[in-house]
Amino acid sequence: MDPQQVTAVVSNIVTKIRAEIGKVIVGQEEAMELMLTSLLCGGHVLLEGVPGTGKTFLVQSFAVCLNLDFGRIQFTPDMMPGDVLGTNLFNFQTNSFVLTQGPIFTQVLLADEINRTPPKTQAALLQAMNERSVTIDKQTYGLGDEFMVVATQNPIEHQGTYPLPEAQLDRFLFKIAISYPSRDEEREIVTRHGHYSAMPNIADFEMKPVVTRQELAIARVLTARIRLTEPLVDYIVDIIRATRQHPAIETGASTRAANMMASASRAFAAICGRDFVIPDDIKRLAVPLLRHRIVMTPASDIEGVTSDEALRNIIDQVAAPR
Repeated sequence: MDPQQVTAVVSNIVTKIRAEIGKVIVGQEEAMELMLTSLLCGGHVLLEGVPGTGKTFLVQSFAVCLNLDFGRIQFTPDMMPGDVLGTNLFNFQTNSFVLTQGPIFTQVLLADEINRTPPKTQAALLQAMNERSVTIDKQTYGLGDEFMVVATQNPIEHQGTYPLPEAQLDRFLFKIAISYPSRDEEREIVTRHGHYSAMPNIADFEMKPVVTRQELAIARVLTARIRLTEPLVDYIVDIIRATRQHPAIETGASTRAANMMASASRAFAAICGRDFVIPDDIKRLAVPLLRHRIVMTPASDIEGVTSDEALRNIIDQVAAPR
């Protein structure tokens, strides 16, 4: 398949998903763009936003469009790893242990308020996010190539929460900040959904699957073939290494971040209708891809320097290839 056919296939899939999700979601263009990028390169996403900004609705819409099984875990402080993974129960009729699958056995998993559960339970997701499999009582079970975690957290409430471990944060491709809509967007939301007292039922909007699992698998294979030149590989590595030398950053990004940036830039280029990556693709993705992977110094926290500001400073300083 030649490069033009590759971009045509991916662009067709992206267009259909955007159109179908647009039936229920107003605005949130950046979040949708990054979700599509993550979908094409098989990444996981962390959504951070105040309550009532449509995070759950957005994830449900994606699952419906892709005809994927949707599961949800409402994390609480008393939740245990077995509540996520499942457990083996003894069956007296067969005289053997039988696995009772937990909610993690799905394809699109919404980990709601993930920072409200202790680190022990959060760690139950580590293997699943990295290997797309889970191990229960020494037996490993696959979750499938379509498995995707979309976690949410509230940025304004910290009482009764547990910060996500760095090892877990590093497994999320993007940390997406869900902002308030513009005035026109908010007016459109009220016009569409203002007659509901609670979150609308997604079934009421007659959304339908527009992409098959086979089409999604093909799109991912084609996306991996998008051209990433040697100078752009150097550019990615230079940005990652610069995060380890910046005076406002205590701990920089990992090598996994460099690999993820290369994969995500290919997916973003495909979404933009190109069969090659350009420096602007990397610049566009750098902040959402790295903001949760760096640890700021105590001095920068006191001075009010944010991770986004430090990353933008790095992007301005690292020379992009022509």
